[in-house]
Amino acid sequence: MKQTAYRAGSVQATRSSSRRRLHDRVTHSPDETLALGRELATLLSPPCLVLLEGELGSGKTVLAKGIAAGLGAAAESEVNSPTFALVHEYAGRRRVYHLDLYRVESARELASLGLEELLTQDATIIVEWGAKLLHVDAPVPRFEIYLEHRGEGERRIRVEEVAD
Repeated sequence: MKQTAYRAGSVQATRSSSRRRLHDRVTHSPDETLALGRELATLLSPPCLVLLEGELGSGKTVLAKGIAAGLGAAAESEVNSPTFALVHEYAGRRRVYHLDLYRVESARELASLGLEELLTQDATIIVEWGAKLLHVDAPVPRFEIYLEHRGEGERRIRVEEVAD
């Protein structure tokens, strides 16, 4: 699938930012990936934006399940890929919006998701296929997570905090 960066309203691409690597870990099973998601949740303080990037099957949704569960927004079993709905909202102890941009093909479709409004809420916004947002200039802390499928159940997961 062609990766395209989109702009929607005041969410704009920018290339000048500083990065701090928080994790670079290999997980060996979905359970380890879930556990890493729960661990990462302890680093997140809403409002914040979490961009997940990796090929199909790299574990983006599994990691999102762990993050949402770690934040107390939903049980892992309740979190699933919003590929067709595009946005799922979970509101337990904390609020999480889970977006999947895989099927988004244009800036107009992206704008219709209401990302600007979501960024104003006291919530964690998890975005699968986050590269479609490129490096967003968002008014909230941003984390970029890169997942690499390395074989049977094994994933390399790199987490960076980005400051614009």
